Amino acid sequence: MLKDKIEIFWSKNYKWLMFIPLILLVISLTIIGMKIAKTGDPFNKDVTLRGGIAATLYTDKEFTEDQIKSALGVEATIKKLGDVTTGKQLGFIIELSDLTEEQLRDIIKNKLQIDINKQNFSIEVTTPKLSQAFFKQLMYALIFAFILMGVSVFVAFRTPAPSIAVISAAFMDIIITLAIINIIGLPMSTAGIVAFLLVIGYSVDTDILLTNYSIKKREGKLFDRMWHSMKTGLTMTACAAVVMLAGLILSNSFVIKEMFLIIFIALIVDVISTYLTNAGILWIYCKKKNIT
Repeated sequence: MLKDKIEIFWSKNYKWLMFIPLILLVISLTIIGMKIAKTGDPFNKDVTLRGGIAATLYTDKEFTEDQIKSALGVEATIKKLGDVTTGKQLGFIIELSDLTEEQLRDIIKNKLQIDINKQNFSIEVTTPKLSQAFFKQLMYALIFAFILMGVSVFVAFRTPAPSIAVISAAFMDIIITLAIINIIGLPMSTAGIVAFLLVIGYSVDTDILLTNYSIKKREGKLFDRMWHSMKTGLTMTACAAVVMLAGLILSNSFVIKEMFLIIFIALIVDVISTYLTNAGILWIYCKKKNIT
């Protein structure tokens, strides 16, 4: 049986398997450290976090991203708006920090040759001070949520090793996901920070489920209990991943796409961190405490 083969393989190699997420964590910390050294920030920020202009332009004229950037003459992020059902282009979202509202309007009128009005053009301006305040508050919320999660886990299990395993898995989920976001070059908005708050919840679900079955439940062998927990946890993760994929494919909202992409990546990372490193720590702990 597949289960028996996996049990034999796990019993022989669990110590080596534990190091796979740890190696990924070290690589991720290096990537984030290089990002901080280069830009001063751990990730790319969009205008909601660094300050600037976000303009929505509806037009049926066809432009490439390079054409729009060339007309603007400054660094900008261009996002295409499209109809989900037909795939027809509806317009663009232009995000930049180095032009004023008046300059942007002039470029659209004179260089792109588009007449703008209240029906086809809207603009949002975020000042650097306001965006920095948003960023600080969101980071405080993320750190506070992580601390509360750690306290809750420790109170639930009252032993250091299982609690550290759960907290370390959540930490790996956040750091490795953030490194992947940096690699693909996704500018993160306030919605992205909120997505990381949700990542903590998704991570803790599977980790606490695994820890509870391993330590508190005593029916059957340890591996059988962990196997049952893994099947339940993977089912939960698979359902959530399908929802995230559906949102990525069907949604026309960039906010939803950003959040769902971050959560989808974190769900995949969580499978590795939970069932390799966390499971390995619990396996060693249970064997030492004669919990079999």
